[in-house]
Amino acid sequence: MPELPPVADLLATAVHALGGTERTGQTTMASAVDHAIDTKEHLAVQAGTGTGKSLAYLVPSLRHAVRTGRTVVVSTATIALQRQLVDRDLPRLSEALSKPLGRTAQFAILKGRNNYLCLNKINSVIPEDTGEAELFDAFAISRLGREVQRLNEWASDTETGDRDELAPGVTDRAWRQVSVSSRECLGKSRCQFGQDCFAEKARAESAQADVVVTNHALLAIDAISGIQILPEHDVVVIDEAHELVDRVTGVATAELAAPAITAAARRCTKLIDEREVDRLEGAAEAFHQALEDLPPARWDRLPDGIAPVLALVRDAAWNARTAIAPQGTVKTQDDPDNAAARTMAVAALDDVHDAAVRALTAFEEADPAARRDVIWLSADELRGVARRTLRMAPLSVGGLLRSRLFGTATVVLTSATLQIGGSFDGLAITWGLPSQSGGKVDPMLANGATAPTDLESVRWSSLDVGSPFDHAKSGILYVAKHLPAPGRDGLSPTYLDEIEQLITAAGGRTLGLFSSMRAAKAATEALRERLDTPVLCQGDDSMGALVRKFADDPATSLFGTLTLWQGVDVPGPSLSLVILDRIPFPRPDDPLLTARQRAVESRGGNGFMTVAANHAALLLAQGTGRLLRSVEDRGVVAILDSRIATARYGSYLRASLPPYWETTDPEVVAKALRRLTASA
Repeated sequence: MPELPPVADLLATAVHALGGTERTGQTTMASAVDHAIDTKEHLAVQAGTGTGKSLAYLVPSLRHAVRTGRTVVVSTATIALQRQLVDRDLPRLSEALSKPLGRTAQFAILKGRNNYLCLNKINSVIPEDTGEAELFDAFAISRLGREVQRLNEWASDTETGDRDELAPGVTDRAWRQVSVSSRECLGKSRCQFGQDCFAEKARAESAQADVVVTNHALLAIDAISGIQILPEHDVVVIDEAHELVDRVTGVATAELAAPAITAAARRCTKLIDEREVDRLEGAAEAFHQALEDLPPARWDRLPDGIAPVLALVRDAAWNARTAIAPQGTVKTQDDPDNAAARTMAVAALDDVHDAAVRALTAFEEADPAARRDVIWLSADELRGVARRTLRMAPLSVGGLLRSRLFGTATVVLTSATLQIGGSFDGLAITWGLPSQSGGKVDPMLANGATAPTDLESVRWSSLDVGSPFDHAKSGILYVAKHLPAPGRDGLSPTYLDEIEQLITAAGGRTLGLFSSMRAAKAATEALRERLDTPVLCQGDDSMGALVRKFADDPATSLFGTLTLWQGVDVPGPSLSLVILDRIPFPRPDDPLLTARQRAVESRGGNGFMTVAANHAALLLAQGTGRLLRSVEDRGVVAILDSRIATARYGSYLRASLPPYWETTDPEVVAKALRRLTASA
């Protein structure tokens, strides 16, 4: 194969073909990604909004894939970015570079199996949970029935079976009736629809692709399970890398609840002896009773009487599983419906058994800070019924990422927000990478642990390519220093007065980011009575519909919580003011984060700064980043929590924010907003 053009030339060709303009940050990032791939050195790149980071990593990725014949995996956290890459960026880019690369690069999208229709399940008579069978007797009138009927009709038309291509969508409950997890799947060779399977087609297509776009969850499953789901690859690009740890933690979290045990027992009906089914249902009832009087909280040890009940659940699930499939496989001579029923029953029993074992063994290590898992009891309300669930999450996923991700491929991590407190170390340590700052760090930021010796050979570099925005000239960071520190009793009258004055000066045009749904709803209710401009609130409609209404009417304000902190992209005059009601510290009763905080403190570090402050800093950076989405945007970020100006940790949090011009003078801000409103 002839030598391919250098990345700089390919990027210039791509930018010209796509009608863009050269950006210094984009060129710098593309060169750094290319260098990382060549040297096999991991790279973390902070690239602000408007940098064009997708092209900056896709161009060197395509060049590497075409030159070596090796697949590059690109992982994202959100469906929106996946769709942007697959529907817009990659088709245009592969066409633009087809001549200099010598051929048209191929790409594919790959998701978890449960994101695709299962033809075997949709053509069988087995509902997701036989406990819901009565709903199918009223098929024509139940919402579930109508949605499943629509899915059956869609199955005849769709070419991909991909849930994200179904519009409008359906509930998770309906989708479960026509999909399976990887553990529930019969396998291509044993399934009567194996040759036509949508998930298998997607995997086959990805095996031939130069670039495969996937999500953090599937990347984690591929790493955790030890079963190869993604095609062979030597480079992984992780976009939206600030969400990697949370997504991997989510995949590695297990739960155990009485309804799940009962559902597993129901799946075994007609498959095993009735006595084994009764035993499992009895274990479910015992588990329910054991948890009923316990308060929702983190467990530092197994409460009295819980160990025997967990052992009962474990043994009942194992006995039922052994009765169904002694060798762990489903009989190949079974008819399709029977084989599917057995496979799904085994999967449900495995989930129950493994969760019970995990809970029983979690406390074998005497030192809480040295335990692998954090265990807690939660109380949720599902369709008006209280439900207690035992949850198990890893204390850290750094070791997993270190061995299964960074140890197997060259990894490029990128996001608009990777530096916390002005350093990459905060996130790097959670990824399992060694600190760049070495052993001597500010005690306020110390995590109390030295880098493990097995990391000495791990090399990684970091780079901040900046932003095309002139933050100091385009935006004002206003800290309401005169307000009292926020309390636990919700928004005080002085806060509501401040919000009213700010929105009035802005003429609407406000995105209100609140630390809780309760605060967002309370502010909405109060401000609707005070303002002449409309106020929308998260939950009033679908998120997409709310954002469209907000963008279409500049006088409208939109209030909400966590989803809005990270998921809103509204350039132009419809968004001139972003209000944050308080510093988004994690809840003091968050079992996982408080356990991680305690583990840091047990090693002599500052748990508050390492966990709580880093969590808040990352969200603050994401929230304040909603303001400037194009180079023409202008506006104000107003933080109503005075602690960011008065507390010792305030400077650390501000170091994580874009370099806006700062003020604590409310009159200066009001005048600036009125000028923006008049010129809009």
